[in-house]
Amino acid sequence: MDRTERFHLIDQMLSNKGQVSREQFLQALEISAATFKRDLEYLRDRLGAPIIWDRDRRAYCYQKSATGNSPYQLPGLWFNTGEIQALLTMNAWLENLQPGILSEHIRPLQARIRGLLDQGDHSVDEITRRIRILTQARKAYRQDFFQLISQALLMRNRLLIKHFNRQTASLTEREISPQRLTFYRDNWYLDSWCHQRKAIRSFSIDALQQLQIVPVKAIDLSDKKLDKELASGYGIFSGAKTRMAELRFTPQRARWVAQEQWHPEQKTRFDEHGFYYLRFPYSQQPELLMDILKYGADVEVLRPLSLKNSLIAIIDEMHQLYL
Repeated sequence: MDRTERFHLIDQMLSNKGQVSREQFLQALEISAATFKRDLEYLRDRLGAPIIWDRDRRAYCYQKSATGNSPYQLPGLWFNTGEIQALLTMNAWLENLQPGILSEHIRPLQARIRGLLDQGDHSVDEITRRIRILTQARKAYRQDFFQLISQALLMRNRLLIKHFNRQTASLTEREISPQRLTFYRDNWYLDSWCHQRKAIRSFSIDALQQLQIVPVKAIDLSDKKLDKELASGYGIFSGAKTRMAELRFTPQRARWVAQEQWHPEQKTRFDEHGFYYLRFPYSQQPELLMDILKYGADVEVLRPLSLKNSLIAIIDEMHQLYL
């Protein structure tokens, strides 16, 4: 058992039996006398456990309070090895989340997680040094925008935004009812109901030029409706109307791609030559085309023809650059 489990067992034995000899502890914990001594010191010094040695009964016990009871309880939450690994990941992710909608508010949570981790066998500094989460292509955000967005989301107010469309290089003004924030591929998106388009739209937070809270109640959309529109297709460029894409990867590339999930509803298979076939729904092409292109000659678009033709057009344009 690990150290936190030993602490819990020591506390349980003392609470249930009242008095426990050293031999009983060593047998139950299956540790050496030196390790047991270190555990007791940690419980007393770091966790405030009032464990004393009763010379008359030659046993350990909790020191009684003035009322005759022992009010001591192990502080905080206790985790097994798998749960601590999840805490490590969460702590590393929070450290890389900045700047974000909760940047000022997650610091107490980070401090709490670090405190829990520091109760283990290794220092939190050593643990976090050994675990890294690297972000890629993360964009810069205005902290004041996140504060306004969070206020509008929770207070259910509309937002008046000016959004820069990078594809058309145009700036448009929209009144939206914000529904939820989505963190996708190291970037933030605001899922909303656009009152101008009368449709669900996702806006990249870094593309917002101006933002103002409107003192009008936002309309609420169900999670089912949002998921139907935004989660049915491929990636962030999704939609309710989808088409089915089918890709074929070379046997060599299949060693990597076969372990990836491109879509929750994907269908996969291998043929007798080791080629890997991947089928999944998508709505809009831009993000899907970018993902296909990164595999170069190791992938072929089989269907639909429209997706294949779009890819051919991009490849032709790329070829012209190098003539």
